[in-house]
Amino acid sequence: MGGGATAPAAVTETTKSTEKSATGAAAAIARAGKTEIPSALATPKADVGSPSYKINALDVLEVVVFKVPDLNRTVTVAENGAVNLPLIGETNVAGMTAQEIERDLAKRLGAKYLQNPQVSISVKEFNSQRVTIEGAVKKQGVYPLRGKTTLLQIIATADGLSEVAESEVVVVREVKGKRTATTYNLDELRSGAIADPQLLTGDFVIVGTSAIKTALNNVLKALPLATLAKPF
Repeated sequence: MGGGATAPAAVTETTKSTEKSATGAAAAIARAGKTEIPSALATPKADVGSPSYKINALDVLEVVVFKVPDLNRTVTVAENGAVNLPLIGETNVAGMTAQEIERDLAKRLGAKYLQNPQVSISVKEFNSQRVTIEGAVKKQGVYPLRGKTTLLQIIATADGLSEVAESEVVVVREVKGKRTATTYNLDELRSGAIADPQLLTGDFVIVGTSAIKTALNNVLKALPLATLAKPF
């Protein structure tokens, strides 16, 4: 066979017994349960940053009214889906695209206050869209997607890999009600041999832990400093 880069691995169903004995990325795949795996992660119909993206709670919007700086605002969408704007007051924006909000605000401002207002809406932070990362990274947790975010970017957001990380990373995603898991090799991602996948809201990223590295790290931590410093 040829020596080219390998495609993201298609993961088949794994059992609970496999999960108990597996380490690193393999254990993460086991946690995904029964899966139907695409050859690569699906492209969203309305991904973060696209014109069809629908605003939701916690997103941060920049509202600009052309030549009326007093009406410009940077606002966070409240839990009830509304924002509070000058002259207009509280208005619901959840479930609307940026373009739909622009038209709605321009219509309402033009009806009472301004002549032919031009309103621009941009999403500064996509805080309603979040991904989770765990495993061998320095800061595990839940992170907002701030615009289009790739797998390597979210690992960097988590302060990078820990000293016990292996090269395999699993992205678990729910597609049409079914959980899918796709594995990626970090070395191939970094070299550009395979494409760095864009993440979607709700994705679960697990960076595998090398059993050998973990064992060695635990031994080193258990040794006294004097022993570590003593030459052979």
